[in-house]
Amino acid sequence: MKLALVFPGQGSQATGMGHELYQAFPESRAVFDEVDAALGEKLSQLIFEGPDETLTLTANAQPALMAVSLAALRAMESRGFNLASASYVAGHSLGEYSALAAAGALSIGETARLLRIRGNAMQAAVPAGEGAMAAIIGLENDALEAVCAAASEDGTVQIANDNGGGQLVISGSRGAVERAMALASEKGAKRAIALPVSAPFHSALMQPAADKMAEALLGVDIHQPTVPLIANVMAAPVSDPERIRAQLVEQVTGQVRWRESMMFLADDAVDTLFEVGAGKVLSGLAKRIDKRLTSLSIGTPADVEAAMQKLGE
Repeated sequence: MKLALVFPGQGSQATGMGHELYQAFPESRAVFDEVDAALGEKLSQLIFEGPDETLTLTANAQPALMAVSLAALRAMESRGFNLASASYVAGHSLGEYSALAAAGALSIGETARLLRIRGNAMQAAVPAGEGAMAAIIGLENDALEAVCAAASEDGTVQIANDNGGGQLVISGSRGAVERAMALASEKGAKRAIALPVSAPFHSALMQPAADKMAEALLGVDIHQPTVPLIANVMAAPVSDPERIRAQLVEQVTGQVRWRESMMFLADDAVDTLFEVGAGKVLSGLAKRIDKRLTSLSIGTPADVEAAMQKLGE
């Protein structure tokens, strides 16, 4: 078995996530306590009790998802898991920060503070209602690139996420995204679905947020990760701290190349993914991207035991 750990992004959050880990493992509890202390508030209470609409706010969801991922990892480590047994880590958008914290490149407290800054900056970059995102199902990458180029007469629009399994996400100014949705349907897309998001993530409109992150990351000590990170914007491994710093800024406006990242893993003989944290989104995508990959989601004590059993096979 060749293993990689993957960490979920925004949209995987749910009220109550991580609570069983908090109750079952002192090591998990310590993660939530560290995040609360770093932010100077009881984010853990919001994670466990809601309300949903407050947890879903970008500035809350980002550090919350990281906290649950690291709580799950610490639970695994308490049962004997060693991250060095993994070949790579990767994370979807904000999950990249979770991956870096998991691999020791960033401290948990520092990661929580960075994600709060990132969430606030992304929310503030574009006035509410001016940006939009949409999922385009069943259109090839090249065809959608051409659609975006044609629709850009109405403003900024670009491919934000290549999630695999025939799902691409576009992002940009509302008029241009709506134009691209219509053109994509004309070009044969099976579906074009407006996404209920609060900002046009991973588009050029996020440049103010990228500038904020560049400033925030300047003062942060980034260590070489214990295992290489498959970077979103590169779909390739990176371990150099300064390159990591640069690509964390690039990924605010750049494309999340998730399909290519997973194919890189499969081509390098990785056959098993552990999705560490909330939800099962990345496990579902893995099945659709490459049949060589099998994935196990780890978000509860029972999941931790299943993972340890898998490792012992």
